[in-house]
Amino acid sequence: MDNSSLDIWVAGALAAVTVDFLVYPMDTLKTRIQSPKYNHLYKDATGAIKRDVLFRGLYQGVWSVVLATVPSSGAFFTTYETTKHILTLSSTQTQPQSQTKTPNPLPFTHPLPKPIIHALSSSLGEMVSCAILTPAEVLKQNAQVLNMKSPTSTKAPRQSATVQVLAKFKHRPWKLWSGYTALVGRNLPFTGLHFPIFEGVKGWLVSRRATGKGNRDRNGVVERAALTGVAAGVSGTVASVVTTPIDVVKTRVMLGAGGEELKGTEKTVRKVKGTLAVGREVWREEGIRGLFRGGALRSVWSAFGMSIYLGIYEGGRMYLEKRRMENGEGGVL
Repeated sequence: MDNSSLDIWVAGALAAVTVDFLVYPMDTLKTRIQSPKYNHLYKDATGAIKRDVLFRGLYQGVWSVVLATVPSSGAFFTTYETTKHILTLSSTQTQPQSQTKTPNPLPFTHPLPKPIIHALSSSLGEMVSCAILTPAEVLKQNAQVLNMKSPTSTKAPRQSATVQVLAKFKHRPWKLWSGYTALVGRNLPFTGLHFPIFEGVKGWLVSRRATGKGNRDRNGVVERAALTGVAAGVSGTVASVVTTPIDVVKTRVMLGAGGEELKGTEKTVRKVKGTLAVGREVWREEGIRGLFRGGALRSVWSAFGMSIYLGIYEGGRMYLEKRRMENGEGGVL
């Protein structure tokens, strides 16, 4: 690996912030559609969608996510790249010790193939990232469904959606992590499926492109970023469709964490429903259709978001690596 940890953090942060602003409106719509109060809040008595309410405040809660994705994306990519690097060097299938100058960092070798290495590395990175991201996700999703009506009085300025939601947790801040299990439960299957497909498709595209280019430059930053974006879009679509039911449950759990049950004294506070209980409830009340609610929209923004996210990350990482190598600096994790 030729990248430093700083390269990975900077590239990951740039990619995360860019995507947050680009796809956030679609994520807000997806959250509102998956909300258990969707019919009550966003439809009138005739069943028609109240578009003025559904499409109002699509950027509510965005700053909580932007501030959290910088460290969480850096933590994910650092963990992912480091773990992938170590497991690849110690694999008897991907890089035999007799053919590499880099020593095995582990005291043993293993027979794991590349797809398994990518799945394990991305899953470990996701678990670290989710610990940082969960509070922001809880704030974000509760802010996204908050009905921000125009104030009837001008005496006091209207508080932002994030501030209003944060006030619900001031006496019980630990509730901000109540969605960690649901978030990991959603992200691990998505990431574990997405990254092996992504790495496979990217490798195939890069190999095909390199064959067609002959002796010309095969490592252009823009071209590699574009190929990475295409691979990420394809793999993101597949992974998002498969994991939509888990995403619906995760959304319900996080919305429940910021619900009315947080108001009142400690004696009257009710326990937020767990992931399995919420999943059974959705299945019982709404069936398979409820578990896939918002799936089409999620697949669209996942394809778009992942292509931009990983495309910018790969392009930024390669650019920083080339600039550092031109300056004669080494690449260490």
